[in-house]
Amino acid sequence: MRGEADTEIDPLKHPLAMFGLHRRTALLTGSSSGIGLALARGFLAAGARVVLNGRDPEKLLRAQQALEALAPASGMVSSHGFDVTDPDAIAVAVQALESKLGGIDILVNNAGVTFRAPLDTYSNAQWQQVMRTNLDSAFYVARAVVPGMKARGHGKIINMCSVLSESSRAGTAPYSASKGGLKMLTKGMAVDWARYGIQVNGIGPGYIQTEFTQALSGDPKFNDWLIDHTPAGRWGQVQDLVGAGIFLASDASAFVNGHVLYVDGGLTAAL
Repeated sequence: MRGEADTEIDPLKHPLAMFGLHRRTALLTGSSSGIGLALARGFLAAGARVVLNGRDPEKLLRAQQALEALAPASGMVSSHGFDVTDPDAIAVAVQALESKLGGIDILVNNAGVTFRAPLDTYSNAQWQQVMRTNLDSAFYVARAVVPGMKARGHGKIINMCSVLSESSRAGTAPYSASKGGLKMLTKGMAVDWARYGIQVNGIGPGYIQTEFTQALSGDPKFNDWLIDHTPAGRWGQVQDLVGAGIFLASDASAFVNGHVLYVDGGLTAAL
């Protein structure tokens, strides 16, 4: 939890202290692997207590055990496997976490899914799953944690957007629609909740090498296109997102609201 000392940091005397997450509790959805797990590990190293979330109980347990091996003290890592597309399950889970942990200070909405296919071949079920997982879940989970943040007068919400919040490619239209919607939901959340001491921002990853992008990284044609069009000349790695996550979760971003920070090696600048 946040302590009084956190509000007394003079950024001119102790600039690095502003990036600390000590006495903060962070809930990260979709964090049993990939980007979510990397952010959880970074938050843990910055002093936060982290709560992992995912759909696969065994995978979630393995992720928890891996982070517990790195934790500076017991009780710094836990997991809760609720369904982020089920508003009722979310309400029950958040209430339990608030009661057990004393409050959620940081929320990262990272759960996501896609099906790469021509738009006219998308089934109703596929469209609905993409929207529920990528967009609806961010609203549901944020809505559940915000009352506690408002009561405490502070909170950080980070929505995982994408370079496809700004553009699209063949076969990605539903995903782009969901991530474009998430960008605007981020702005709307910031406008509604800033007055309560809550900052809501997004991270827009470029093409990051994870299980999620394995098919793309293994496609020589796409790989060549990406390297050619990304000024940095490489794929992103999950660790490239940790600094942005800590910045947006910490007091260093206390006056940053409604912003999407693109971590893409310059891809959006070059499009």
